[in-house]
Amino acid sequence: MNSSLAQQVVIENVLLCKMRGKVAYQSFFSAHNALSVTYVKAYDDPSGKGYQRPVDIKRCNEFAFYLSKGDDALFTPLLLNAASNWEFMPYDKQRPSFGRIICKAKASLMDGQHRLGGIKRYIQETNSDLNVPFVAFHCLDEDEEIQLFNTINTKAKGIGPSLSKFLTRESDDISWMATELLTRADSPFYHIGSIIGKRNKGRHITLQNLYRTMNYFTRNPIISPLSKEVKLHLALLYFNSIKEKFYHQWIDYKGHRVTHIVCLDALSIAGSELIARSINENSKVDYKLIPKRVSKLKSIDWSVDGPLKYIKGISGSKTLANEIIEQMLA
Repeated sequence: MNSSLAQQVVIENVLLCKMRGKVAYQSFFSAHNALSVTYVKAYDDPSGKGYQRPVDIKRCNEFAFYLSKGDDALFTPLLLNAASNWEFMPYDKQRPSFGRIICKAKASLMDGQHRLGGIKRYIQETNSDLNVPFVAFHCLDEDEEIQLFNTINTKAKGIGPSLSKFLTRESDDISWMATELLTRADSPFYHIGSIIGKRNKGRHITLQNLYRTMNYFTRNPIISPLSKEVKLHLALLYFNSIKEKFYHQWIDYKGHRVTHIVCLDALSIAGSELIARSINENSKVDYKLIPKRVSKLKSIDWSVDGPLKYIKGISGSKTLANEIIEQMLA
């Protein structure tokens, strides 16, 4: 692990603080300096004190692409251990916690390896620079550093995919549709869905589940050009018709599979075909045809111990969808 620097680097406008008794520095440096004054302790280092996993190039490339979005591409600070190799010098006695740092050797990068990898690719491809925020501990010993890395990567928990879809509902039509289906009182999913992705009694469908099934419902090239409001109206009409046709089965999650994910996906795949056939050449929808076709469904046994007991995955959904389509369009 080589932490030496060819020459000292100065970082200005640094705020000194304490975190649980440990001295730390907060500021930012240029991307070029970020690359020159940090190093990674690989897990297989001969010293036995390395811990970082190999970098995932795909994640670096994804972050570089994220940075290309411009001023909206914000990101969290890098976390460093200066290991006593950085010297803080206050600008004056009246402000002892504000000054500059003299970097005499490199700091260990504890968190942010893929961000820094993406930053490196971004500045190379754009021939530009950008400010990179950081928090650096003045000195952690090697065991403390390893323990903090382990805590960050095992205890911290990211948001789930359902909440992520909720947060992007204004910029993504399918996320918006799925959110509306869970929050509108006239939706058949209103009382049985969870926005944050946490299932509990009575709420067994997550926003992520609906996002996926709405992708199946709208992916037909005849349907996809429609506005999100029209697609939502069609989803409400279709699934409310399904609920009305199989009301007892719809509200009995434990006894019947109609609202189990594999069956909802099948209904969406079949519904996509039905909706596509309900749209004429002028993109006009025959709304009356949809409940009429759903009413033709008769011979599906949705019980958990019936013939659908063993269907699984998308292959099972497609097989069931073919049966549903055959009945609706007969």
